[in-house]
Amino acid sequence: MSSPVRVLLADDQQLIRTALRMVMADLDDVEVVGEASDGAEAVRLTAQLAPDVVVMDIRMPGMDGIEATRGITAGSPEGAVGSVGSVSARVVVLTTFDDDDHVYGALRAGASGFLVKDMALDDIIGAVRVVAAGDALIAPSVTRRLIRDFASSRPELARTRRELTRITEREREVLTLVGSGLSNTEIAAELCISVATAKTYLTRLFTKLDARDRVQLVILAYEAGLVSVGQESRPGQRP
Repeated sequence: MSSPVRVLLADDQQLIRTALRMVMADLDDVEVVGEASDGAEAVRLTAQLAPDVVVMDIRMPGMDGIEATRGITAGSPEGAVGSVGSVSARVVVLTTFDDDDHVYGALRAGASGFLVKDMALDDIIGAVRVVAAGDALIAPSVTRRLIRDFASSRPELARTRRELTRITEREREVLTLVGSGLSNTEIAAELCISVATAKTYLTRLFTKLDARDRVQLVILAYEAGLVSVGQESRPGQRP
């Protein structure tokens, strides 16, 4: 049996942390290794406890979840207590539907996805497992809507073009489909390739574009203009 997923809970609301801890205590494959009540403590405990996943609230006193996420995924931010260094913890941020701006900022800071606080606890646990397995949480009903809404409200970011000269034409097509929210299976069907080949293209995109996970590929697709707000893109389309 594989080791349980080590989880750090970071939320300034004791009630939220207690509810999550109680649910996770009954699971064989998930273990809560610590709790933090603010961002600075989350960064420090991540360095000390080396969790696999940090469930991170956004709005916390002092250092917020976005700054803490940046510290965990890219090194300790200036002024933070402790140093994360080479810790490979993945972050899932918590938000509400009216926090679109904060969600986008957290994703750009390196979060592997986000949850909403009114989700069922079982869904939150499932999301932790997904992220721990190395995937990103891209929920078509939530993530794509938030990214599109944010892109339309910030045209200067939507027009930003990432340098794409290092990727091939086929990889560009795959990136476009990822940005449109398609799964690996759907990408394979769209391009008439195997799922294994689709995964290979994704791996190459992660490397060439220095992307941490699928969430960052979605953001890059929007910022490069490969996917237009309110428009379903397909291979061959150009910004």
